[in-house]
Parts: sequence; C-alpha cells; structure tokens
Amino acid sequence: MNSHTPAIGIIGGSGLYQMEEVRDATEHKIDTPFGPPSDMLVGGKVSGRQAYFLPRHGRGHRILPHEINHQANIYALRSLNVRWIISVAAVGSLQEKYAPRDVLLPSQFYDRTSQRAAHTFFGEGIAAHIAFAEPISTKLRNLLAESARSLGVTVHNGGTYVNMDGPAFSTRAESEWNHRNGFDVIAMTNLPEAKLAREAEIAFATMATITDYDCWKVEEEPVSAQTVLGHLMANAETARKILLHVIPRLPTEPNWPEHFALDSALVTDRKLWSEATIEKLKPILERFL
Repeated sequence: MNSHTPAIGIIGGSGLYQMEEVRDATEHKIDTPFGPPSDMLVGGKVSGRQAYFLPRHGRGHRILPHEINHQANIYALRSLNVRWIISVAAVGSLQEKYAPRDVLLPSQFYDRTSQRAAHTFFGEGIAAHIAFAEPISTKLRNLLAESARSLGVTVHNGGTYVNMDGPAFSTRAESEWNHRNGFDVIAMTNLPEAKLAREAEIAFATMATITDYDCWKVEEEPVSAQTVLGHLMANAETARKILLHVIPRLPTEPNWPEHFALDSALVTDRKLWSEATIEKLKPILERFL
C-alpha cells in the first residue's frame, strides 16, 4: 500500500473525513499485524496534497477510548506513507484562560492512565527506546498556530495535555488536583498516538479543541456528554478551516527531526533482529533494511 509520495494523516471525527474539499476520495481497508484499525481510512487530495483521514472512535463513535487499537491505527497510516499526523481531539479545560471553542496546541503530555498496555511497536526481538522529552513536533505545532491565528481563531500554542483512562469524566477531586498542578487540558486518547507516531518516525501534533471546563470549575455545571456535544460541531468547523489552511504549507519531504527518531532509539544489534519482527515492522524499519 506504500505510496512514493509522503502523505498527511488526520485523526479525528466524522466531520473531518467528510470535508467537501477532499478530492478523489477513496476508502482503504487496511490489515495490520496488530489487528484492525478503528475504521476504513478515507484517502484523497486536499489542496493538491495526499491525505488520509481516520475516525478515531470509528464511524458513529462506537469505540471507547480504552478500546482504541492505537497500534493498528498508526501502523495503517504509516503503511500508506503518512509522515505527518494532525490529531484533532475534543478536550476539557483545566484553567480559566482556556474557554470552550478555543484551540490549544499541546507541547507536553502527562500520563494518568492505569488500565492500558504499553504502547509500542517494538519487542519480540527488537528493542527500541525513543526520546520523548518533547513529544510533539514543534515545527508542526507552530504551523498549526500560525494557521489558526491567520484565521482569527483563539489559539494557545503550548501546554500540557493530561491523558486519563475514561470513559467516565474526572471526579471533582481529580479535576481539582489537575487544575492546582497547573495542567492545561484533559482528554483520553492522544498520548498513545504520540508515542506510536514517534516510533513510526511520523511528525505528530495535537489540535485540541476545547468543549468544556472540567469539573474543577465549581460555578459551572459538571461536565456531561450533552455539554461536550454542544460545542463539537462548532469546533469541527474550526478544525476544518485550520486543516485546509495548514495542509498545503507542510513540506513535501520528510526531513524533520521526528522523521529520524529511530536513529538513536534502536538498541538491539542489527545482526540479532528477529526476522519475523522485521517482516512485521517493515513499513517502519524499511530504511534500515
């Protein structure tokens, strides 16, 4: 399935893969060694660039956060030669200055999950330890910020995204703890995507669209699904406009630091690599073979 032209991946909801600006749309059912992705991928041209859209929770939002097969999702995108991923995510605000319908572009993650397996492609005879001090592609984040500002969107460039388990929202005690510790937004999905994208040598950034104040803000009604859904449509339109602006501004050659992440991460001697694991990870390890 691998194309010679580096492509752009968009992970998000149905409002994104149904954009009328997508030309020559095609659907791709990808089989991966890690199982099926969340859904079929929709490929097409956006401003002349090849892009692939993946609904994170499946069409109709039928997959809970802890059920998402992140390995399959990122592997499927990498097998289509995706080298940049923009992950659009609905988040709750942990600070007064981030209002519903604002956009925040996280620069850091804080892991508060407890029920999920380690998210890695490696093991089974090949060990790798990626550098992850800066988990987001700075260049991609800054391009998103410039596009948002040029469109008049209220955007915050930088901040910490707390990744919780879900599917329940936070208790007030948990939310107050996150607020007091200075974290910025909270949601349930993006940290595994960022880790796996780095292992797959994909430049990754999150476009976090704020749907509510988390329940630390006692003068607000506690967050509910209805509250969140009330802002989703407006946020999807904002995300669509930013994507249309930023996609043609991305480079055509994958030469950012994230595209060489495995140079300093692979620790197993090449002579000892498992042939079965080499075959399994071929889209990721191809340049080393």
